[in-house]
Amino acid sequence: MDDLENLFIKIAHRGASAYEPENTLRSFERAIELKADMIELDVRYSLDRHLVVVHDAKVDRTTDGTGLVALKTLSELKELDAGMGEKVPTLEEVIELGIGRIKFVIELKENGVEDEVVDLINKNNLLEDVFIISFKPKRLKMIKELEPKIRTGLILFASLNPIRLAKDCGADVVAPFHWFITKGLIHRARRSGLYIFTWIVDEASKAQRLREIGVSGIVTNKPDIL
Repeated sequence: MDDLENLFIKIAHRGASAYEPENTLRSFERAIELKADMIELDVRYSLDRHLVVVHDAKVDRTTDGTGLVALKTLSELKELDAGMGEKVPTLEEVIELGIGRIKFVIELKENGVEDEVVDLINKNNLLEDVFIISFKPKRLKMIKELEPKIRTGLILFASLNPIRLAKDCGADVVAPFHWFITKGLIHRARRSGLYIFTWIVDEASKAQRLREIGVSGIVTNKPDIL
């Protein structure tokens, strides 16, 4: 993690989602244009076991369809409008768009996707260009068992001991909600060999303050924030 020591990483939340339909190729392309350092995306399975990039368990909020992602085939998902005529992308399509142009933060939204995500990362030689993140420590443990070289991050809202939780699952990064970031937490994280990312930060003044106190990365809907 030495290469993160002096970096402040702007991670585009579901792409440039303040400006484009979230988790679409259009949104990820816009994030690249706005010079994000990484794009964050959410991965779950379709009914026919394709890795698709959708945040919610249902398609209702982000498309013109209804129902569970897990009960729709890839073909059925591709028939939906995910905003501005965009389609629900597969993880492979997002990697194809971004490889060599940007790095990736992949959030695992359900159990069971770990093996295939790791296989896809290795297939595309992306070990140095990916973080795998989750709210669920056991998913991160599984990722480290499958491929110890993949960097992982534990997302938290609030916790009495976020450092211990992150260390227990072998994470490289701990990512509490920005309300809970303090200089003391950053110092304790660094002493433990962890780095701090935080979410969701869309105000420039707040982003600058977090940068100044030592946060290593922010997740933002506005990758042009700084």
